[in-house]
Amino acid sequence: MKKYDQVYYRALAILLLMFTGAVLVINSLTPGKVLSESENRMLQQLPAFSLQTLGSGKFALEFEAYIADQFMERDFWIGLKSDADQRLGKKESNGVYIGKDGYLIQKFSPPEKGDLEDKMKAVQAFDQATPGLRKHMMLVPTAAAVLEDKLPPYASGGGERVYWDKIKASDLGDIQWIDVSPALEANKEQPIYYKTDHHWTTKGAFLAYRELGAPMGFTPKHEADFNIHQVTSQFYGSLYSKSGFRHLQPDSIELYDPKTPGNISVDYVDEQQSADSMYVMENLTKKDKYTVFFNGNHGLIRITTGNPDGRRLLIVKDSYANSLIPFLTTHFSEIDVIDLRYYEGDVLKLTEDRQIRDMLILYNIITFFEDPSIKSIADSVE
Repeated sequence: MKKYDQVYYRALAILLLMFTGAVLVINSLTPGKVLSESENRMLQQLPAFSLQTLGSGKFALEFEAYIADQFMERDFWIGLKSDADQRLGKKESNGVYIGKDGYLIQKFSPPEKGDLEDKMKAVQAFDQATPGLRKHMMLVPTAAAVLEDKLPPYASGGGERVYWDKIKASDLGDIQWIDVSPALEANKEQPIYYKTDHHWTTKGAFLAYRELGAPMGFTPKHEADFNIHQVTSQFYGSLYSKSGFRHLQPDSIELYDPKTPGNISVDYVDEQQSADSMYVMENLTKKDKYTVFFNGNHGLIRITTGNPDGRRLLIVKDSYANSLIPFLTTHFSEIDVIDLRYYEGDVLKLTEDRQIRDMLILYNIITFFEDPSIKSIADSVE
């Protein structure tokens, strides 16, 4: 090796050591961050050391995660990697596609073998145990199925539809299936899904609400019955956080306020808190602005409205329902909202104690496939 090359590599090694040492010093002097705003998740903290955790390998794993999460200027390096990936033509990151027109679209993964069948058995068992309950089910397709033209050329939303059709074709007993796909397909040129988030927009939720009217026995309102106003234009959602793709345009969030408002009371039962609005406007200053709807997800929410007809509705749901529920308050006197991921009560007993006669099961299709808590709906059914 030439003397010049030796000097060059030696200097390069020294610079690398100096950089590594500087990073270690800066990391040790900088207070650890608890939350990543850009990724919308809690960061790994310095793990406690013990011989037991060292021997089991737990300490090494947690310490590695700690170094990765607390690395100096972590968001800068993530953004730099994202820029490099995009320049190289990479169209997928962490289960998220970057599609046309700035859309981030969640990749579909098929459910584990037998898992879907187990969930449907639980739903069927609950149906058989509640013959006096008028039940409706809406499983919402994601952007991957409706906006398939936005996907990269090699990707497809067809897999999601295959499993969606399996559920639709299964024995649902007395549960009425409500197909929102045609309404979403007919309006896919409008902003019915967020570009940086996995949820539908309030516009998409409004279209679904309109489809619920006839099956559930109410006359839905028209857009002209609402004052529609934008409450933020700086929403970077879950897929932006998950993918690491950067330099994308933020989304806007709109609220539909009835021109003839009614009285609303919202009780967060588990938290023993109440509010007179379904919207938590201060959350628009936070990273997860979608929590403007009901402050996110809760085990049980009870909504009391000014509707005098006495109809009581139970909604079993995921977060897709959060932006749709406000539209239903015009048509029911009371609405109980359950998220099975957080609810520890007995669903069957709740319907009996509350004398509920209408029920809506509303999930986006991916959550329905991935969330094991759905099986608990039949826990008390003999």
